[in-house]
Amino acid sequence: MVRLPLTPAQIEAGRRLGTRLRAARADRDLTDTATAAGISPETLRKIETGRLPTPAFGTIVSIAAVLDLPLEELADTWRSARLAESA
Repeated sequence: MVRLPLTPAQIEAGRRLGTRLRAARADRDLTDTATAAGISPETLRKIETGRLPTPAFGTIVSIAAVLDLPLEELADTWRSARLAESA
């Protein structure tokens, strides 16, 4: 199966998501946070920097749980980027 290229809106949404996760992590160690979420530090780094703009849902659920961040807040972050492009 060939995956379609990401749209500019999807890329921007991923950047916003990564920025929000990075802000929520604050002073917590990246490696400790990633390990607690069951992912590699490199994966978390890629998500936070927007280099992995469409992480798996389970990955986001795990990170959100570790950061005590409501999924609805992350969904709003994702939607705000997508809505901005359609306006």
